[in-house]
Amino acid sequence: MTGLFAVIVIIGIVVLLYIAMYNNLINLKNQVDNIFSTVDVLLKKRHDLIPNLVASVQQYMTHERDTLTNITEMRAKATSGNLTPDQKVDVENQITKSLGNIMVAVENYPNLKANENFLQLQASLNEIEEQISAARRAYNASVTGLNNAIEMFPSSIVAGTMSLQKRQWFVAPDAEREAPDVKAAFAAR
Repeated sequence: MTGLFAVIVIIGIVVLLYIAMYNNLINLKNQVDNIFSTVDVLLKKRHDLIPNLVASVQQYMTHERDTLTNITEMRAKATSGNLTPDQKVDVENQITKSLGNIMVAVENYPNLKANENFLQLQASLNEIEEQISAARRAYNASVTGLNNAIEMFPSSIVAGTMSLQKRQWFVAPDAEREAPDVKAAFAAR
């Protein structure tokens, strides 16, 4: 009788551990989804600014038409609603890189840099980019927690039964990882 009781207690403990791990994984997944929604809202704000920025810059930039066309196409793809979270992360990383290219190219157009409409758009874009950066850090921290839980034993077993997959981080494009060439920036002035 005591042997049966011990087996029941062990099974009960295993079931309770499974439930605790399951609930923790659901909590982590929902946290990642919630923060991704915050990032998504901020990206929507950025997408709303892009047409205005492109229109403002387009009249000055003749040589950078490819960059402007490319960013417009990526914006359309990002707002299509047909992307998985990982695909959206990839497209948004490409948009961030292209917006950086536009801002660098602006340096060659003194009249554009003095244009009040452009300056307002640039300030709005900078503010949104800072908010996106903060939201991405929160998202990446949540993704790290979820990915760790998915990969670590014994929660990896529970994650496998839930068909949970690792999520992709937002990463800085290669161009943003490089140190800025300060000497060249001062030489251009």
